[in-house]
Amino acid sequence: MKNKVIIRMTATRVILLLLIVAAASTALFRFTHGLGASTGLNDSYPWGIWIGFDVMTGVALAAGGFTTTAAVYIFNRKKYHAFVRPAILTGLLGYLLVIVGLLADLGRPWAIWHAMIMWQPRSIMFEVALCVMLYTTVLMIEFSPVVFEKFKLNKAAKIATALTIPVVIAGIILSTGHQSSLGALFLLVPDKLHALWWTPNLPILFYVSALAVGPAMVIVESTLAHRAFRLPQETRLLSQFAIAIPILLALYFVLKVGDLVASGDFAQIFQGTYEANMFIVEMIIGVIIPGIILALPALRRNHNALFGAALLVVVGVVINRLNVALVGMSRSAGVSYFPVFAEITITVGIVATGILVYTFMVENFSVLSHEIQHQEVPEYEYLPRKEGVSWKNLAK
Repeated sequence: MKNKVIIRMTATRVILLLLIVAAASTALFRFTHGLGASTGLNDSYPWGIWIGFDVMTGVALAAGGFTTTAAVYIFNRKKYHAFVRPAILTGLLGYLLVIVGLLADLGRPWAIWHAMIMWQPRSIMFEVALCVMLYTTVLMIEFSPVVFEKFKLNKAAKIATALTIPVVIAGIILSTGHQSSLGALFLLVPDKLHALWWTPNLPILFYVSALAVGPAMVIVESTLAHRAFRLPQETRLLSQFAIAIPILLALYFVLKVGDLVASGDFAQIFQGTYEANMFIVEMIIGVIIPGIILALPALRRNHNALFGAALLVVVGVVINRLNVALVGMSRSAGVSYFPVFAEITITVGIVATGILVYTFMVENFSVLSHEIQHQEVPEYEYLPRKEGVSWKNLAK
């Protein structure tokens, strides 16, 4: 690809920009008027959608970065190397946007840097903050060769590439720490979090679900990106990459159900309460259905079934994190909560930013396994998809 940076505008991207502008305007109101005036939060319900979705869900969905790099560089599954760069990009954007969401939720966002110098080694929040900051740095280092290649900084690219293995190992350690620690945060509230979700094993459950959603997110992201840019789908590799997902989902199911049986809370699943219904939805959508689909080779090799199952895993993790952060805490709070306009607008703006930046990076940097040849593509069109054709040769 040329050093030239190309910015394309389409109707969809204009809409995304408008959503970002609306979010920025709302954020200005939030920072000038405070949390009380701009959110539906209160002392009884201090954590809302910005923590439940923007932070907890965002961190989980960014797990594709460390799971993919671990598969390729630690377990030597080189055939999945094509998924590394998009997975790292998705992870990096995910963590940067998690930080943005966290800034919106903090009462004093300008003090977020204090965690770097004011250590509290007995605090779970400190561990999460430190791991997120360090892992974001790791992701930047992992993605830096892509940027160096773009601008022909060959020496810098070689140095960054030489650091791959130690940086990947550091990323796996850091991810293991904060993926599980987000669950450990809720160990502090055994009398507030509903029994269907509170368990001493919550950190383990958070980590196993992150392991499962990592490859699922890679499948969803890869499918959508290749459809958007009309590139050939990599169904065979994706189906092989998905083999671990039903195993991890089965492990999660056994751990979760076994924990409820051991604690004596298994019967609460069938009590017909709001929490019980949400738990059933979470398990059916996010664990049982996709686990069955992905366990069957014939369905796993079908691209639509593969994409649908992976999407269900992603949705299931979203529901799980919202159940833990919001649904499971509502009864003990004694008050109702629903995100107000400012909370929804900023959250939508964060998602829109991620989509817009991802498309920009894919169009201008060598991220996907198939390069997009802009010089031969009309301004608002892409080359037609042709299976088995070299896109470099097609563009000549």
